[in-house]
Amino acid sequence: LFHLAPRSNSATAMLAFVALTAVLSAQSSLAFAPSRTGHLGRSHHGRTSKSVIGPLYLGDFFNFGKSKEVEPEASADTALDEEPEEEGYYDEDDPIEKIFGVFFGKKEKAPMGMARFGQERFPEQYPATIDEWADPVEGDDAEMATLRPFLKNTNLETRKLRMLYDANRDGWDPLSFHSKVDKQSGGIVLCTTRAGIKCGGYNPKGWVGYGEARGSIAAFLFILGGKYAKDGAPGIKLRKVGGPGLAQMDLPESGPSFSPDGLVVPMEQRSPRLARSKLGSYYERLPDGTNSLFGKDSSVQLRDLRVYNGVYEEGEYIPFTDAEPFALY
Repeated sequence: LFHLAPRSNSATAMLAFVALTAVLSAQSSLAFAPSRTGHLGRSHHGRTSKSVIGPLYLGDFFNFGKSKEVEPEASADTALDEEPEEEGYYDEDDPIEKIFGVFFGKKEKAPMGMARFGQERFPEQYPATIDEWADPVEGDDAEMATLRPFLKNTNLETRKLRMLYDANRDGWDPLSFHSKVDKQSGGIVLCTTRAGIKCGGYNPKGWVGYGEARGSIAAFLFILGGKYAKDGAPGIKLRKVGGPGLAQMDLPESGPSFSPDGLVVPMEQRSPRLARSKLGSYYERLPDGTNSLFGKDSSVQLRDLRVYNGVYEEGEYIPFTDAEPFALY
């Protein structure tokens, strides 16, 4: 096998090494496997007797030097003493985990006391959840209560909310918008069109007004109520597509802009209440293929626009309150 390795690529050489190791370990187990009596199987003539061994499978290529004999069943007392492993955390039959286990040891739940990366600890490193809904939080007013279910698996799921910005109260212009929302962390935008459609989006990274394209795979758009409010769902969520990039265009001369075209409220002086929507490029389309949050209309006039974010205690760390020049997520 090793004679073939120099004339092939490194992958072939590695496969040859693994195959040779498996053969040697299989031969080793044939020669030195314990007998059923618990002693090495040597005859009176000094020769090694062969133990019965089953056929080799793919996983056996990574059972270095291990015997194929059936392990004795654990007694009831032994079973009580052993701590059960978390189901599905370590797969004994996974060849990749076995390879890494040879060199680095068995995979631990908390190596060196550090908890592993996961969706429960860092929910916004994963795409938005579209079939689960957050539970109510005490203290929510009527409008917050309608938005709360959409915040499942976000940093705001259980955090109290506050209204950061109300366009009718604070002004329909970019300066007023950014003066209220900048450096306040992530938030959820709720728009109501003159036709009564309620929709918006969740921006996990918030706004800072530096002209950045702030990316996040956890960003989403939504429609509240309507024909999508059924079977316990308050509406529909549309996830970010094409990776996390351009989830929010944080332009100081514009209002909220979910991607260049997903949901954009430019707040231009000539038409400050104008909103545009085009789905498919950066956010999912609706199930029936409709490519606008506003149905058959690509642009509408808004009746109101509000932004909510989380309440943080004094001295508590507030994430995403500055520029992200090297953000990779």
